Amino acid sequence: MENEVLFSDLGVSEEILKAVEDMGYTHPSPIQSQTIPFLLEGSDVIGQAQTGTGKTAAFAIPIIDRINPAFNKPQALVLCPTRELAVQVEGEIVKLTKFKKKISSTCIYGGESIDRQIRSLKKGVQIVVGTPGRIMDHMDRGTLNLNHVSIIVLDEADEMLDMGFREDIETILSDMPEERQTVFFSATMPKPILDLTRKYQNNPEIVKVLKKELTVENISQFYFETKTALKTDLISRLINLHQYKLSVVFCNTKRTTDEVTEELVSKGVSAEALHGDLSQAQRSKVMNKFRKGHCAVLVATDVAARGIDVDNVEAVFNYDLPLDEENYVHRIGRTGRAGKSGTAISFVTGRRDHGRLRDLERFIKTSIDKAAPPSVDELIQMKKEQLSKDIYRQLSKEDDNQVYEEAIGKLLAEGLSLEQVAVGLVKLQLGEAVDKFKELNFDLNLDRERGDDRKSRRSAGRDRSERGARGGRSERASGRGGRSKKEREPNMARLFLNLGKRDRIRPNDIVGAIAGETGISGRNIGGIDIFDNFSFVDVPKKDATHVIQVMNTNTIKGKQVNFEISKG
Repeated sequence: MENEVLFSDLGVSEEILKAVEDMGYTHPSPIQSQTIPFLLEGSDVIGQAQTGTGKTAAFAIPIIDRINPAFNKPQALVLCPTRELAVQVEGEIVKLTKFKKKISSTCIYGGESIDRQIRSLKKGVQIVVGTPGRIMDHMDRGTLNLNHVSIIVLDEADEMLDMGFREDIETILSDMPEERQTVFFSATMPKPILDLTRKYQNNPEIVKVLKKELTVENISQFYFETKTALKTDLISRLINLHQYKLSVVFCNTKRTTDEVTEELVSKGVSAEALHGDLSQAQRSKVMNKFRKGHCAVLVATDVAARGIDVDNVEAVFNYDLPLDEENYVHRIGRTGRAGKSGTAISFVTGRRDHGRLRDLERFIKTSIDKAAPPSVDELIQMKKEQLSKDIYRQLSKEDDNQVYEEAIGKLLAEGLSLEQVAVGLVKLQLGEAVDKFKELNFDLNLDRERGDDRKSRRSAGRDRSERGARGGRSERASGRGGRSKKEREPNMARLFLNLGKRDRIRPNDIVGAIAGETGISGRNIGGIDIFDNFSFVDVPKKDATHVIQVMNTNTIKGKQVNFEISKG
């Protein structure tokens, strides 16, 4: 039986045993109990495990026990697809090395001062955790030497490939000593992952431990079709309509998490953000507020949300649809716990989201129904019904009502009618809510808007076709573009960058660099055109400034890059 295995049965050091006990762990998870012995032996491993199965400790514990603390050079490298995951993994390593004082680690990723990272590496560390783009940057600068690295772990390898990091990964693996331990952890095992394992691993042990499927029978699932700009208004309406006490809103990036939190707070919703940039103390403070009901809404990224264990969450909102299906199951499993019912609400914007929604339905083997946004009249009616219940509850109490009756008697004596008194009291109770709802009095149902949008797109399409007929010949003849061009969507911005074919830049290099350094999903990056000396890339308008600020302090394939809004 898995739950009868103890950490002491796995052959780990006394220092590790003390650390896991200090962290509150008693029994290893299945992925830990099956993987740790193989890794301690020095075997290559392929671990198929979902988020939330304990895989970080599964590779971190044997790494720590195999490190030579007397040798102050990088001996282990962990690659992660995002900065949030890299921060979390390195944080777990810090906890596990609590009683191994001579072992140190560092985390290196884009969007942070590279000078601090260089100082940390020069000081000397044995374990390096980072994103592929920034690891490559340090390798090119000569500030990270992999000559003594004896173990490399690719965490969430499938997501790294999705984000366009394959070439970076292969470059890093090729630059390492041939005598090494290579470990792949991935939620799924598509063909590109298997191709890498065959090329870079030596007789790997295969450990496949999938998390038990979360039951969704007691979770109501439905979606709203809405524009991005209206999502927080819709969340506010739904919370008011259904009187949710505790809710979790999931976003795909840290930046969106902060923006959504600010918007909800501005609408009078008590919300807190939870993401990888928060310190452990800040995270603990936010979670304590949420558990105690001092904040009604937790806005979180998938990585930061690991470890949320609150039984009374009534609703989960997918502000952004997750990038993979397993994360959807993990998200909605935050509600409907301990035998209670729960609600999972997803927001769908545009054709790509509709495709993702169909993928989710196939994965969970059930349909997700479309719902209509609540109207202002419905919200007001809900408040009226709640007031009626409150009045009946007050009248049922066996209290001395003399003080209240005297107050009413005074108002009647001043010439007011009983009806006027009642209206005034109801206004006191409902007035603020009614005014607030009326401020939101716009149509969240997009059927009409969508029809108008289709007309606009058809008209724009005709214009583009005419322009293409006039000027398309020379453009096609040049044949210098990168991947095939696609019409830019209204919510996309075109960026110019000063690297091109002569710099041996490919579309995947651009996607991988932007995704790794900014946290934007590679799937959200649009068309790319590569010319001899420069290139163009489409990114979401809301992220354009962020991309420019972050990328202008970074490199692509070791070359300094300059991004700016395209003037053309």
